[in-house]
Amino acid sequence: MIRPFELHQPDTLAEVFGLLGQFGDDVHLMAGGTSLVLLMNLGLVEPTRVVSVRRVTELQGIQAQPDGGLEIRALATHRQGELSSEVQAYCPALAITFGHVATVRIRNQGTIGGNVAHADPAQDPPPMLIVLGAEAVLTSQSGERVVPLDEFFVDYLTTILQPGEVLTSIRLPALPKGTRATYEKFLPRTHDDYATVSVAATMRLDADGRCADVRVALGGAAGIPVHAIAVEDALRGESPTDQRIADAAALVLELVDPPDDARGSSAYKRRMARVWTERALKNLRDQTNGVVSRP
Repeated sequence: MIRPFELHQPDTLAEVFGLLGQFGDDVHLMAGGTSLVLLMNLGLVEPTRVVSVRRVTELQGIQAQPDGGLEIRALATHRQGELSSEVQAYCPALAITFGHVATVRIRNQGTIGGNVAHADPAQDPPPMLIVLGAEAVLTSQSGERVVPLDEFFVDYLTTILQPGEVLTSIRLPALPKGTRATYEKFLPRTHDDYATVSVAATMRLDADGRCADVRVALGGAAGIPVHAIAVEDALRGESPTDQRIADAAALVLELVDPPDDARGSSAYKRRMARVWTERALKNLRDQTNGVVSRP
């Protein structure tokens, strides 16, 4: 049962900061509310004051950038990301990733900024955003700071956000021509469930078929999304043969620390992390569709 709380619905970011300054730590921000309301229903969070930012127009929208990058503002919903022509033009695999989040009803309500700020390591978007080189824009009354997304997460449901700060947008850099991307979600239950393990990866091959660049991140494999730098280092500059990919994927066994839960034991998830990393990398090597073609 949700206990009564005081609700504020500001119309501008300036009003949001005013409320944060007035109430300090005694306030919870709410975007789409899909995560916060669940925690409240479970009795894990009992706020006395909630600031809903849903009316703040400065936090809405998805915009292609002149340099070929992309800005996803915090209140953009997963459904908007899934259907956005800007996201599709930027990276089709990112649109597919947003389409993996829960159900259509949840995707219409839940926001991308709220998803990232909630910091649940089993969520779909963060690994994909990490391999695309995303940065989180954190704004306060004193200005803004921009943080690589793989440095944003600290622990389970914990980020580097400071009191008085708001995650206002996600910025994605332009992708080099020939970048391939994929999101693989191991989902033995229903389509709308959390992944047992998920893997996002990008790869770009040079003229000789070697890995000019590769990035790998996993979800559901530790207390935070895992940026598998060791896997990347093992493949960069190398020809992605079956054996080399298998050897690189095996390195995730030392990087992940998945919890035991209803979706499987830690040992099982660890094995699945290796299997699905190998699968993602092979799929990228053999991919012919969805390759970024902009100059």
